[in-house]
Amino acid sequence: MKILTKKRKFTYIWVSLFTLFVCALFLDGYPVFRSEGENFFHVYLNGVEMGTVGDRGAAEQMLLQARKEIAGQSDDIVFVDADLRLVGEEIFWGEIDAQEDVYAHIKAELAQSVRKTLHRAYTLKVNEYMVNLGSTAEVQELLQDAVDKYATEDIYNVELLQDTGRDIRVLTADVIRREDAVSHKDEAVGRSGGIDRVMSAIDVTAFQEEDKEFDAFELGLKSVDFAEKVEIAEVYLAEEQISSLEEAVDDVIKEQETVGEYTVVSGDTLSEIAIKVNIPMDRIVELNSDKLENESSMIRVGEKLVITIPEPELSVVRTEDNYFEEAYDADVIYIENNEWYTNQSVVHQQPSAGFRKAIVRVNYLNDTEVSREILKEEVVMEAVPRIVERGTKIPPTYIKPISGGRLSSGFGARSAPTKGASTYHKGVDWATPTGTAVYASCGGTVSKAGWGSGYGYVVYIDHEDGRQTRYGHLSKVLVKAGQKVKQGEKIALSGSTGISTGPHLHFEILIGGSQVNPLKYLN
Repeated sequence: MKILTKKRKFTYIWVSLFTLFVCALFLDGYPVFRSEGENFFHVYLNGVEMGTVGDRGAAEQMLLQARKEIAGQSDDIVFVDADLRLVGEEIFWGEIDAQEDVYAHIKAELAQSVRKTLHRAYTLKVNEYMVNLGSTAEVQELLQDAVDKYATEDIYNVELLQDTGRDIRVLTADVIRREDAVSHKDEAVGRSGGIDRVMSAIDVTAFQEEDKEFDAFELGLKSVDFAEKVEIAEVYLAEEQISSLEEAVDDVIKEQETVGEYTVVSGDTLSEIAIKVNIPMDRIVELNSDKLENESSMIRVGEKLVITIPEPELSVVRTEDNYFEEAYDADVIYIENNEWYTNQSVVHQQPSAGFRKAIVRVNYLNDTEVSREILKEEVVMEAVPRIVERGTKIPPTYIKPISGGRLSSGFGARSAPTKGASTYHKGVDWATPTGTAVYASCGGTVSKAGWGSGYGYVVYIDHEDGRQTRYGHLSKVLVKAGQKVKQGEKIALSGSTGISTGPHLHFEILIGGSQVNPLKYLN
């Protein structure tokens, strides 16, 4: 019995040692079964099996490391589909994959599952306009092109500086002389748009330069800046949202037509306004067809005209000192006459141009001159002003003298409708039944009321603006010579007396004793 017991004990020891040897030999490939739950995991990424691991945390750590490695390959923001799923089981014997193989599979799957990459970009903002570029170098080149379009001397640089007044990373642009570029490198700014800055940059000694000789002035470009506030913000965008430099330059610098308004000032004419705003006269007439009939139409002080202004998205303001030798006109001198109408005027003195030489400081917005200041002037020959006396009273208006009626004959040349009628019609005719009421087109004094050769029964009315109206071929006259009538007052009944082919009203307006087309004067 003792011998048998020792043999069994030896066999137990031998089996135990063999088991421990096998476990030690294959420890990396076969987890020890301890009946502690799931100990063998199949790893799936985006539905694709990556391999097997013996620990859930190991798979999650591999995914995290792979994502970091892919994201670290560029400065851009990378979005990747990464749906990790682990299917676990409890086993006694099982072989797991090498960690480096599982990691390689996970990394490869992530690389081909990149959904979107947001690239670092820079948004240039000018008022409400924005454009996205790929680098600050491109932003700077765009802004430099905008400056170089007007500052052709090539002495101004655009520098991008940190805006210290902002919590986020925002840059702003500064336009400086190239010789000052080094001293501006480390500056930080927080400022507004360029017009105020350009104006403040003008040397205050400009107002004291009258005593300087002409050759002592330094001529040319004095200052340049952007008219609007320029901001550049760092952002991350999809590739399709980022513009090329060529597209951005075209969009930002090219001129766009915007609607503007011009207020007529004393002495203005349409031709002078066309020169001021750099728009052809016919275009101004077209834009203001409700006010202007043609290029000879009258304009009044204070009247507002619609104009189109070509402007780029980013405007540049600049100041130049220039030397001029020029003929010049003195301002027109107006004498206001409250007894005259605005369509009445008399020239008392004809003008004569003068000649002068001058140093002039000119302020520009893009290519448009916005103001000028004479720093020094020497008049070689004085200009003689034009002196005009003009009326201030608004002239009376004219209305159609009948209600309804059909325009049967216009003003001007015509075929004679009947014997004795003129081939040049000096008024207009409205066909209307006999007895239709005829009204005064404008208030005034009746100068004739009765029979008139050719006109039949006729009424003449003289008006305060020097004009006269005539109403012919009447069937009955209701007013007398010398009688005062108001606009719209009933003065006669229509008919077909005199040289006439049928019932109608003949109507004339005379200016300076000559008939004009009445239709041009009726409201």
